[in-house]
Amino acid sequence: MNASRVRIPGQGRRGHAAMLLFSALVAGSFSLGALSAGLIAPAALNAVRFLIAAVIIGVASAAVTGLPRAALAAPWRYFVLGGLFAIYFVTMFEGLKTAPPVSAAAVFTLTPLMAAGFGWLLERQRMTGRIAVALAIGAAGALWVIFRADLAALLTFEIGRGEAIFFWGCVAHAAYAPMVPRLNRGESPLVFTFGMLVAATLILFAYGWRDISATDWAALPAIVWITLAYVSVVASAVTFVLVQYAAMRLPAAKVMAYTYLVPTWVIGWEVALGQPAPPVLVAAGAGLTVLALVLLLEGD
Repeated sequence: MNASRVRIPGQGRRGHAAMLLFSALVAGSFSLGALSAGLIAPAALNAVRFLIAAVIIGVASAAVTGLPRAALAAPWRYFVLGGLFAIYFVTMFEGLKTAPPVSAAAVFTLTPLMAAGFGWLLERQRMTGRIAVALAIGAAGALWVIFRADLAALLTFEIGRGEAIFFWGCVAHAAYAPMVPRLNRGESPLVFTFGMLVAATLILFAYGWRDISATDWAALPAIVWITLAYVSVVASAVTFVLVQYAAMRLPAAKVMAYTYLVPTWVIGWEVALGQPAPPVLVAAGAGLTVLALVLLLEGD
């Protein structure tokens, strides 16, 4: 058996902690992304963000673990993973041109169930009854938060163009978690993330070169640069390492289950950025997502 695919015993709680932080950091991408999505082409922004993130992770890898030659074996692995994340982020910013941040976060909550399906398909990971119940409770809580405790809004929900575009990115994101342990050959999270980021950068520069060259970088508003800095350092370099770290310690369904917290974090980000505070009843939905996570933590 490939040793890199054996999950590290006794470190499940660390994997959960990594994904808790991941959910809070990812939520900022939705709020900031919505403010800048219409000001720069998604491919151009994400090509530069992956380049910056690759430099950061590359320097960190060289300083902490080095860049072993063995990590260069089968470079196609990095292009598979880099392509999945490139699809996710380009469709996210494309979708945010028309989809509100909280609505986009609603689509994002579909990833745990899709990840469970990919986990079974690629790694034969089976979902226990407890995990299924936890995912269902988390989904209910997330939807309650997303629609701000408005049952009428939930019942009349219609998928817009932006949400439909982002859905396909979420499919790619769901496939990423189970692909990590399958393709990892013993590389550390830093080294493996660096390879993925380099591949994603090359893919996006090839795909989006026309948008990159057509962008007047000197004339971009400040919010674009703020968003670019955040998604490059925090929502790319940091969160990619967190996902790699957690995916080696938790099944795919549990890794992606933390997306249920993202809508709650998004509302927090929206309030911090000056949007109205949600009704008190919304806290009930947040409570359900916490209950779901308690069920997932039980027995780890």
